[in-house]
Amino acid sequence: MILLLLTDSNRGQPQGDRPSQTVVTSVGDDVILPCHLEPAADVVSESVEWGRPDLEPRFVHVWHEGQNFLDNQNPSYRGRTSVSVDKLKHGDLSLTLSAVKHSDNGKYRCYFPAQNKESTIELVVGSVSSPVISGININGKGLVLQCESEGWYPEPEVLWLDGEGNHLSAGHTKTVRGPDGLYTVSSRLTVEERHSSSFTCRVQQKDIKQTRETHLQISSDHFEVPSSAAARVSIIVVISLSFIFAAIFVLWKWRRNQIKDIIRRERELLRAEGQKMEEKKERLEEDLQKKEEEHRDLEQVVNMLTEQSKELQNQTEAIKHQNENMEKNKDDIEKNIQSAEKKAESDKAQGYLEMKQITLKAKKQLTERKQEDDELLLKTQELQHNTKKLLHTMTDRKRAVESTKQKINEQLEEVQRKL
Repeated sequence: MILLLLTDSNRGQPQGDRPSQTVVTSVGDDVILPCHLEPAADVVSESVEWGRPDLEPRFVHVWHEGQNFLDNQNPSYRGRTSVSVDKLKHGDLSLTLSAVKHSDNGKYRCYFPAQNKESTIELVVGSVSSPVISGININGKGLVLQCESEGWYPEPEVLWLDGEGNHLSAGHTKTVRGPDGLYTVSSRLTVEERHSSSFTCRVQQKDIKQTRETHLQISSDHFEVPSSAAARVSIIVVISLSFIFAAIFVLWKWRRNQIKDIIRRERELLRAEGQKMEEKKERLEEDLQKKEEEHRDLEQVVNMLTEQSKELQNQTEAIKHQNENMEKNKDDIEKNIQSAEKKAESDKAQGYLEMKQITLKAKKQLTERKQEDDELLLKTQELQHNTKKLLHTMTDRKRAVESTKQKINEQLEEVQRKL
């Protein structure tokens, strides 16, 4: 039913679409993608779908009837998405996305099936780095400055400014996009002696409102034509220092990227471990629930058998009491017969004989009744024995279930402490 509900969410023209929004963030940050229901209402028991139509599967996060439903979640978002139950109570369907990556760039769809309402949010994940002037070259027209900056997203632009902040005309900006999707930009500026001695290379990205720049101060000596050994040495020193600074920057950049990769891997390991602990906790809770149900069933059976055993015990006692009364009645009848015989010896011989026959017949019937009661008593005692045996077995099983429950509770407490 849930899959059909999510599939049907693409059919028809949604009513009350809200205008698209743009959210800008940086790599590694946590971001909230806003989505609100108007008028506000408690939607904890409803369904909310977050998705990206350009992905397969397209589901980023699904909330259904009071719980997360993540069976069809896109693997790239596993462990990084959540919605707030407290906010859902007030119609806030916003999605929290953790540890943002470049691959998270795109348009997200917030869909509320109960009212067929949706809104679209575009997420722009930016990445920036500081530029560096990697060298100073001399040609016939003057000095040629080269500025380079790598690791940008989206694609930035490069500007040159003089000491007064005026824009300088530079050559075409060279842009290279690496396999990781990040941009490296470089630009060359030819500087003449008439220009200011202070220059700024600025790299900026207006969509994410990010700017990085570096400054360079050049003395007028750099514009003199090298006609002596001292001039050539000065130029070589300047160039060497530039390359040294560039090498230091590259080394620093490489080391920073390594540290970022280590931190990212550690975060992923922690998230994976947390996910495993959550799954283990869910399994333990399910096992505990099953054991509790089994324990309740066993307890009910034990109670029923206990009552049956008591009832059988009462029945046994009643039969024994009945047999004792019958034995007493039998003795009374024999005594009455003896008394009647003595009275009938004188004058009522025929009556005596008839009475004796009747008495003997009654005695026989009582004897047969006693035999039947004895057989019933034996069967009752056997049933009572079997009931006690079953009761003992069920009691042992109940203890085993209680022991298993205790172990599961201990494991569950251990998992909760680790979480």
